[in-house]
Amino acid sequence: MSSVSIEQLIEDLGLEVVYKPEKESVQVEISDVNRPGLQMAGFYKYFAYERVQVIGKVEWTYFGTLAPQVRKKRAEEILSHPVPCVIYSRGLEVHEEILEAAKKFLRPVLRINISSTRLIGKLTSYLDDKLAPIITRHGVLVEVYGVGILILGESGVGKSETALELIKRGHRLVADDAVEIKKVDESNVVGSAPELIRHFMEIRGIGILDIVKLFGVGAVRNKKKIDMVIELENWDDNKQYDRLGMDEEYIDILGSNIPKNTIPIKPGRNLAMIVEVAARNHRQRRMGYNAAEELNTRLMNHINKED
Repeated sequence: MSSVSIEQLIEDLGLEVVYKPEKESVQVEISDVNRPGLQMAGFYKYFAYERVQVIGKVEWTYFGTLAPQVRKKRAEEILSHPVPCVIYSRGLEVHEEILEAAKKFLRPVLRINISSTRLIGKLTSYLDDKLAPIITRHGVLVEVYGVGILILGESGVGKSETALELIKRGHRLVADDAVEIKKVDESNVVGSAPELIRHFMEIRGIGILDIVKLFGVGAVRNKKKIDMVIELENWDDNKQYDRLGMDEEYIDILGSNIPKNTIPIKPGRNLAMIVEVAARNHRQRRMGYNAAEELNTRLMNHINKED
């Protein structure tokens, strides 16, 4: 299971440490957050203690209205559960009872001077990204006319060479050889390159190329949503390839169905141009126009007129 350490959370979001126990690092494993207003009122059924706890102005004000003995009891009841941490928004003063209970049960208490709404949005977005399911695929990811295209195929089939020609034509490289694919929501996956090899490309016979140095920063981007997949394969005379495009093929990546085209490789075929056309055709389809269906409609109308 993916997780984010409290130390990383503090550094990336710029959180102030009010109290942090000197023990093994706590890990956050769920992207949702919880505002413990009901727990402060004494209701613990369905308490989502595994989430980051956010105390905003409402919870802070209500907790302050309770009698000191009740505050101490509620604070200990809440923090006796293994909560990852408690974060106060708006730079609010941390209640003494919460701080004492945090020290007793070794729970981190943090603070930030932004509104609760902004904090929750920032936290959720950050944790969704960090905790998203991720896989690595051998391939090349490029952006062509704004369409993220993942090029797959056997080693040596010409993926990098095709991507290099596309870069020369003004398109952008995202990742070469190893593509890290992350599921950001139910229907979208985003690809990027591992940090170590980002913006580098390997071309057999030449070696390693630094795309930024050769073509400029406009020739690369760090990540891109994968809109379609193109698989390159050596031409097989015994195989029937799709010539009309009536039936759209899909490939499953982390539970998302991504449109896929299989392009057979044969001497003389301009693969970069074919990929460009595939990108344009994909955009047309997403806008509701399908050339194959249009041609089929014309043919059927012509046949009906002949009859």
